[in-house]
Amino acid sequence: MGRKKGQSICIFSTKGGTGCSITALNLAGIFSLANKKVLLIDYDLSFGSIALMLNKNFDKTIYNFVDDYANNRFKSLSDYVTQYNDNIYFLPSTKDPRQSAKINFNYIELIIEKAIFEYDYVIIDTNHDLSEKNVFLLDYVDRILLIMENNLANIKNMRSLLKIFDDANIKNFKILLNESISLYKNYFSLYDIKKMIDANIDYYIDNSFFIKNIDNYIYDGSILTLDKRFIKTYPKINKVFNLILKDMEEENE
Repeated sequence: MGRKKGQSICIFSTKGGTGCSITALNLAGIFSLANKKVLLIDYDLSFGSIALMLNKNFDKTIYNFVDDYANNRFKSLSDYVTQYNDNIYFLPSTKDPRQSAKINFNYIELIIEKAIFEYDYVIIDTNHDLSEKNVFLLDYVDRILLIMENNLANIKNMRSLLKIFDDANIKNFKILLNESISLYKNYFSLYDIKKMIDANIDYYIDNSFFIKNIDNYIYDGSILTLDKRFIKTYPKINKVFNLILKDMEEENE
């Protein structure tokens, strides 16, 4: 019997600085604890940060995959990914932003098609630009997790994005409101935000998850949800991430 087909999940926001990359890492940590095999793909082709945040040396990037595939040198996806722990692997973004011009979505589709038969979850972190590459990605993946914060600009942009999704009949998304970015930017109530974007907030991370020394984790290459103190220190946030896992598992049945 063959391996069960995995799921592809894009982490996306309409604004930078909402915590997409950290959310991607934390989800990978939760999936890893559930003994799920995860591939993180850094699809911010200009200034990706996944490899930096994991603080792991790596030899090859997404560009090497594209270059080798285009020149008939490709053998296995495993030649391009770097292992973080027993369950988490990552495919870094380009080392030079100029290389991104040579990466079209057809190659990303190939990577995802191969990865979903090798991993339980393929988590794709990208930037907040509605470029052609990102539009193709959002239309292609199995699930979309939209990250937003509590401020007027992000709410306005999210409302616009959801209108685009509605016109394109994209319904495979859930919304995470992240208030842990700042202790003091809780401008609107959950009720107000739901009314303003005309959509439900599926997951909520409050400002109790504000990490004052977050840079220390990044410098160490640590994933917060893999920290042994995480469940005890942040029980509400642990429930949120496990709820996302539960929803993903149910949707894949």
